[in-house]
Amino acid sequence: MHAKSTVFITGADRGLGFETVKALLQSSNAHTIFIGALLIRDAENAVKRAQSELPQTKSNLEAVEIDIESDESIQSAFEKVSSKCGKLDTLINNAGAQFETAQAEGRLTLREAWNKSWSVNVTGAQVLTHVFVPLLLKSTNPRVIFLTSGTSTLEETYISVYPFNHSPVKGWPKEQDPAASFPAYRSSKTGLNMMMREWERTLKHDGVKVFCCDPGFSATNLGGSPDQMKKIGAQDPAIGGAFIKDVVEGNRDQDAGKVLRIDGIQPW
Repeated sequence: MHAKSTVFITGADRGLGFETVKALLQSSNAHTIFIGALLIRDAENAVKRAQSELPQTKSNLEAVEIDIESDESIQSAFEKVSSKCGKLDTLINNAGAQFETAQAEGRLTLREAWNKSWSVNVTGAQVLTHVFVPLLLKSTNPRVIFLTSGTSTLEETYISVYPFNHSPVKGWPKEQDPAASFPAYRSSKTGLNMMMREWERTLKHDGVKVFCCDPGFSATNLGGSPDQMKKIGAQDPAIGGAFIKDVVEGNRDQDAGKVLRIDGIQPW
């Protein structure tokens, strides 16, 4: 009987993170899954929901409080995972956010929206990964996954099927709504792709497989309510969760160091 693999997922109390938890719970493989959330009560509630929905699972769940903008919180999460398991097989940097909506509504300035985007989507993932490397190196088959976005690709910046790629009419100021084009969010995810490449280079000889994963346009709270997202073509986030599960379980190992899509490789 194989020992359970250990998986830590940030932002796992809802959306794509929670769907990834459920996909792993339905796997024929057994996992110890750490559900990370900003507040411990949200992580604990997610554990209860998942156990209620999938009581027959081979896997088990642990709740972890994690604020990826806090070094103290990251260290505390590290100590909990270390004390429970002593190693980590897969780190999934799922927690992320877009702040253009808050900017458009006047709750953040332009500078604040951009700084917050990079703090959460890039810096937080960088610091978390840095802290957890010692646990990953205790695994015999370690993986690091960063959740990116289909909007991050440079090569597809001008593909006209995406409404956010359209150029506004001449003149200044532009009337383009930042919440409709989200330049801070997509720029931070492009930066995340480069960060993944740096980790892939850094950990190559340690046997750590590193990926970015684009789960597809999913109906989560990231860009509005899930119902609103579905009306404009967003897919069920369970599809993305199943995709991430496949990466965790080694089905895309041949594509390590790249930005993965469900059906192939995302161009740079």
